[in-house]
Parts: sequence; C-alpha cells; structure tokens
Amino acid sequence: MTGFAAIIVAGGRGARTGLERPKQWEMLLGKRVIDWSVDTFLDHPDLLELVVVVDDLTIATSFPSKTKVVCGGETRTASVRAGIEVLTIADGAPVLIHDAARPGLHLAMIDSLVSALSDYDAAAPALPVSDALKTQAAGHLSTVPREGLYRVQTPQAFRLGTIRTALKAPDSFVDDLEAVETAGARITLVPGDERLHKITYAEDFDLMARLLSPVQSVPRVGKGFDVHAFEPGDHVTLCGVKIPHTAKLKGHSDADAAWHALTDAILGAVALGDIGDHFSPSDPQWKDADSSVFLKHAQLLAEEAGYALSSCDITIICEAPKVKPHREAMRVRTAELLGLSLEAVSVKATTTESLGFTGRREGIAAEAVAVLAPLA
Repeated sequence: MTGFAAIIVAGGRGARTGLERPKQWEMLLGKRVIDWSVDTFLDHPDLLELVVVVDDLTIATSFPSKTKVVCGGETRTASVRAGIEVLTIADGAPVLIHDAARPGLHLAMIDSLVSALSDYDAAAPALPVSDALKTQAAGHLSTVPREGLYRVQTPQAFRLGTIRTALKAPDSFVDDLEAVETAGARITLVPGDERLHKITYAEDFDLMARLLSPVQSVPRVGKGFDVHAFEPGDHVTLCGVKIPHTAKLKGHSDADAAWHALTDAILGAVALGDIGDHFSPSDPQWKDADSSVFLKHAQLLAEEAGYALSSCDITIICEAPKVKPHREAMRVRTAELLGLSLEAVSVKATTTESLGFTGRREGIAAEAVAVLAPLA
C-alpha cells in the first residue's frame, strides 16, 4: 500500500447538538470525539502526514506531535483548502479528507479507500438509502424513488492534485466529492459503515457510544462487599445455609452477607447498580426475604444484558462462627441455585486477627468476585 496523507476538518460550532462546546471537543467513551479519528489515522503504518483544521487554535490542544494543526476558513470548503495548503506530499499521492464528527473510522476503511485510488481519481464510503423517501409541498406528500440513492460518508479519498485543482473554483461545496464531480473526475463508492455515522444531535452521542463500545467478546468481572452486625438469635445464614451460632445477623431480609456480596458482584459486572437499587431495604415486601431471590434476580438481569455467570469466589470474614465445617454445603447450595458446576463456586473464610469490628465479634463481612461470560 502506498503512503497517504489525511486531513480532519474540525471547525464548526455544532449548534444542533445543543451542547456548550462544539461536538468534536466533547467526550465520547473516555476521549474527545476528534481523538477517535486522530488516533486511528496515526495508528496506520502508511500515514505520511496528518492535518487537523480548526476554527479556534486556542482549543486545539493536546494533539500528538506528528499532527499539524491549522486554522480554517468561514466554510468547510475553505477549511479543506487551508489543510491542503500545508501538505508536502506529491500531487499523485492519496489524501483522505475526514469529518471530525465521524469518530467511527477504522483502519480497514482507510485501506479500502486508498486501494480504490488505483483505478479512480476519487473514492468515498457510501450506504444505500433503505428508508422510504418523501417530499412534502403544500401539505402534499410525494414518494421519491430510492433506487440509486446513497448516504455518502467520510473520509473521502483523492489524489492530491485532483482535489487541489478542483478546489481552486470559488464555489463552496456540500462535500469534497462534489468539487471533483464538477471537474469530471472518475469517482467510485466503496461500501460504507454505520460506525461512520455523523454526530449531529445530542442523541447521536448515545448511538455512537453503542456502536464504538467493544464487542461483547471478553468476560466481565464484578466485585461485591457486604456487612451485617450481630443481634440476639441462634443462627446465621450464609450462602443459604443456616449455621448454629450464639447470635444472628441483623438485616431487613435474612441478612445473608455472602449472597448479598455475590449479588452486588453480578450486578456490578454488568453495571446495573447494587442490591439496594433493586430491593430497597425500606420495602416491607423484602422483610425477612430469602436472599436467594436477590441472587437469582441478579443472575437473570445479567443474562438479559447478554452475560452468563461462569464462576464466583466468595470470602467470608469473621471470628465466629467457624465457616469451614459448612463450606462445602455453602458451595453446593450456591452452585445449585445458580446452575453452576461445583468447580465454578469457591467459598472460603478468613479472620482479621481480632482487629476491627469482625475481630471484636460484632458482625460478619463478606466479599465476592463474579466472572460473567458473553452469551453466544
């Protein structure tokens, strides 16, 4: 593959989003919208030059050193001209011109566009129009045939000399492809990608977050913690097993600290809050409830989110009662409830060497880790 240059057009105010800052400087999944495209171009081994065109140099900060930042013009076309002026590549080399508001750029698209220039003067990604199209005039609707209609995206690819010559015209174009269309260039469309959707409205941020989030191909891990104090009684319930003791655990439900911790671990793995969000301790219907209800509900919620519990590890922290004699029963009860093999359930206990509230025998704490695998 031949080397190429890229221009990212990052001017404009993006008023239709209703946000205070232009959309290209807003955050998306942990980094600025513009940085998604900058990083993708810089990751390509054949990139020769990268130019970012902005309308305010004071906000264009923190770009990698390989990036040239220039100030654009009043229109998008003027900004593209400004970016082209600072390129040093040969006229026959490819240049890709991209909108900063399309963060879903990926390396395969770059390769496809550059390769298309072997036989054409220009190339752009496009998606066929699939929705019904209508025009409205004076309250009357008319159908527009959609055959042969496309949604054209960016980046758009050109030989540098081709686009430079085309943009010498004084016109302002809706996109760069229009400039070379009028010059009679040979143009091809390559298959577009929904990930190249342009952020225009505030709700587009949620759409792009879903499109750019990692595919559910790796496990999710959650951690839970719970604590209950002792009160007068004759047993404690841990992992659904009643263990004789000189006190019981205080709580609105059965106060099963181990299963409460595991419930939170499962909910945490799929970012669905905690046990209190789903089972309020002030709700009378959960008074003295069996914690198996909470745990099973968390498992079902995880499955609805596309994940299955694959293993768990529970640690119970207390001086008394002794957990080890009941550990296997606790593993069996947990495995049966959750439909796991016994090997996938770990229950263990430790003390705090007489330190803290558990060391003073004032209550029991529990931690749990849950590993969830994507459903096929």
